[in-house]
Amino acid sequence: MLGAGNMGSGIAQACAGAGFEVRVRDVDGEILARGRASVERTLQGGIDRKKITAEQRDQILGHLRFTTDLPAAVEGCRLVIEAVFEEESVKRAVFTEVGVHAPADAIVATNTSSLSVSRLAEGFPHPGRFAGLHFFYPAAINRLLEVVGGTATDPGTLATLEQLGYRLRKIPIRTSDRAGFAVNRFFVPYLNESARMAGESFASLATIEEVGRGLFGTTLGPFELMNVTGVPIAYHSMGSLEAAFGAPYAAAPALREQFERKQPWNWKGTSVEPDRRAAVKERLLGLVFGIAAELVEEGVASPEATDRGAVVGLRWSRGPFEMMGEETLPRALAVVEAYAARWNGAFPVAPELRRRAGEKQPHWPLRWVRVQRDGPVAWVLLDRPEVLNSLNSAVLAQLGEAFGELEHAEGLRVVVLAGSSPVFAAGADIAEMARKDLLEGRAFGFVGQALCRRIEEFPTPVIAFVEGYALGGGLELALACDFVVASDEAKLGLPEATVGIHPGFGGASRLTRTIGRAAAKYLIYTAQPISASEAARLGVVTLLVPRETGRAEVEAMARTIASRAPLALAWVKRVINRGMDSPLDVALRLEGESAGYTFATEDRTEGMRAFLERRPAKFEGR
Repeated sequence: MLGAGNMGSGIAQACAGAGFEVRVRDVDGEILARGRASVERTLQGGIDRKKITAEQRDQILGHLRFTTDLPAAVEGCRLVIEAVFEEESVKRAVFTEVGVHAPADAIVATNTSSLSVSRLAEGFPHPGRFAGLHFFYPAAINRLLEVVGGTATDPGTLATLEQLGYRLRKIPIRTSDRAGFAVNRFFVPYLNESARMAGESFASLATIEEVGRGLFGTTLGPFELMNVTGVPIAYHSMGSLEAAFGAPYAAAPALREQFERKQPWNWKGTSVEPDRRAAVKERLLGLVFGIAAELVEEGVASPEATDRGAVVGLRWSRGPFEMMGEETLPRALAVVEAYAARWNGAFPVAPELRRRAGEKQPHWPLRWVRVQRDGPVAWVLLDRPEVLNSLNSAVLAQLGEAFGELEHAEGLRVVVLAGSSPVFAAGADIAEMARKDLLEGRAFGFVGQALCRRIEEFPTPVIAFVEGYALGGGLELALACDFVVASDEAKLGLPEATVGIHPGFGGASRLTRTIGRAAAKYLIYTAQPISASEAARLGVVTLLVPRETGRAEVEAMARTIASRAPLALAWVKRVINRGMDSPLDVALRLEGESAGYTFATEDRTEGMRAFLERRPAKFEGR
């Protein structure tokens, strides 16, 4: 960790808290001492709030080493993170020295909120291993992490840093190297627009403050937030945005004046003007919607990542694209066009927003399920890490679509159902569930049952890989898979009784068939999650894997299964599923008939010939 200031010490604490050995280097011993003191204060605060124990504090501090010697700090490191002064020449000088002393296979990342990652990588000897990691303040606590790829950054480097983010208990989002990246691209202009409206006497500071809080569901409005984080941060950030995007991003005169006066905003000294609330809301929505749509148009970040950044990093109640859906896209386009009209064409309106609004689409489609396929193996990933992959109606529908499309995928041999983050699914989305009446709740349960049935009857093997939590509907999904592999730190359970309901996707029935009636009743009645090891003892989990290597082990397992005769596996899957609930003589007859039919396949001929010729079989599924 290069730099022991507020950001550097916070990042170092986050890394040490995840169990990494961290060397913190700064040029000044006094700065190092202040950095260590800052970490100690933060950890003591955690003890006082009963978030951590004294033993955990000591473990974290034991992972930290402080030094002024850069060569010694980077020797043997796998990752070097820089968090020095936000000045390009200063950072370049640091990277020149790092390039000489760091291992050739080390990843080097800059923590910057405003500088170009691609420019900082120029002259670095290994640009493919150079990227941006934008931690949000306070770095030890804020869960958002922007993973920024420069023009020369290798995709593997970004994937590694994304996984690092999860290890640090952050929510990483990918962005490309554009000024402001994703979140500050619309957030800092929101602060600036608030100052601009105040300076124009468009509305009082108190009105703007109130509307900002209500619109984005935050504790602090724009002026109080600037008072807390510092007016200079907002002012200087607008400079880099203006250089990249032009006049609409220029610092408002009122913001510049406030910066020069070095005084906090006195918004409490003004009164709320009720008749100006609607107009303020229109301007703020026009600005935020317009910028969010444009940055997605440019490929800076996905709509999902943009919303995730707002919710996790800024603690907004909803992201820009979810808010567009609440307003409807035609309405969103109208407020963006009204805002853009103030700038005579200098503030662009994203063509994709125009297209979707012109088609009268009510909302911007957001994907919460991703499919990653590599040859015969596909991973179906639940992708709502900001809410622990909780299951709402949209997620269930997208899961159904994913498995429906994969049913017809040529050459597919194995599916792994997992979370994109180290969490499987923490259950149903209670916020959505709380709004359902009797009929809607009943329908939701049957939708979940149909999805679980589809997974259960999927023609190829389906492995559930459980990390973190598999609770409620999450465990019900896992039970519908052929078997469950779990990280040794996972927690599993059916806690529905704690919120007044009981399992409805088939979890009670499948769990009973897996572990027996009494054990299933115990787990459902107590509603207490159990450890992965206890779940393995009961038979819910088939295999435990270490947290650090779990994904790789599951991938290897899937590859092994994919190498087996696909028709044989598909048919024996049906035999097991159907025979389990049939009388033994019926099950035996089904098994014998199915096994007999395998003798008529080309796979049987190839498999036996390969065995006799002492070579690996090449099955074609015929």
